[in-house]
Amino acid sequence: MPAVKIDGKAMAEEIRQELAREVDEIKKKGITPAMALILAGDAQDSALYVRNKAKAGEGVGAYAEIHHLSGETTLEELLGLIEKLNLDDKIHGILVQLPLPPHLHEHEKKVMSAILPEKDIDAFHPVNIGNLLIGDRCFRGVTAHACVKILEKLGVELKDKHAVVVGWSIEIGKPVTQMLFEKGCAVTMVHPEAGFTPFTKQADIVIAEVGRPRAITGEMLKPGAIVIDTGANWVDGKSVGDVDYESAAGVAGYITPVPGGVGPMRIIMLIANLVQAAKQKAGLS
Repeated sequence: MPAVKIDGKAMAEEIRQELAREVDEIKKKGITPAMALILAGDAQDSALYVRNKAKAGEGVGAYAEIHHLSGETTLEELLGLIEKLNLDDKIHGILVQLPLPPHLHEHEKKVMSAILPEKDIDAFHPVNIGNLLIGDRCFRGVTAHACVKILEKLGVELKDKHAVVVGWSIEIGKPVTQMLFEKGCAVTMVHPEAGFTPFTKQADIVIAEVGRPRAITGEMLKPGAIVIDTGANWVDGKSVGDVDYESAAGVAGYITPVPGGVGPMRIIMLIANLVQAAKQKAGLS
């Protein structure tokens, strides 16, 4: 029996409606959640992502402003803009779209660390990452949180499940490992360059962050496993995941498609962080 295709768009729409109601209540107290999105350079895919994030914020009634800097922008100019936004009380969340232009690549950590932790809605600041690890209040990485939220929306009892995370980035692999561990999962994090098949074949849940198209196939999975594919690879003019969907769908119990799975949930979890930031600033949570 083929796997159930997880509809990330429908899940994201449910959360969008919940957030819109929250924003309505916040606005009644005279506060409009507001975010500033910074785009450096003219990469078309990055520009599209920024517009989609702004549109998602506006879709729940929040305010979004885009600061588009040139591809030649200096580190000092970028940090100066971040500092200005840090000091702007009407801005609750700040996002710098990655990747930065090539001449700024080596400074990405410095740029992310310049954003105030309480405005870091992408959850890349060392304080937010560290607080997640020690169990303190923090923003959670949006893609990692999207993966966990999908499992919750499916009604999966996470306690005592074995989850295998193929990936180790600070955006997905590391935070999702911690979040699943908090939920009572036995979690194995495997390097994507390692031989991960012996682990994925035992997993009740597979989170794929391999970075290679169709790297995980059906024969690598345990029958009935839940497969969450965070990959986005451009192959032959279309977006494909890190999981070979066709073969995996013949073995898995549930699987996210690419596109239409984790992607919509990733964006709405960013907006959830924005709403949380506004509520914290106002002392409402």
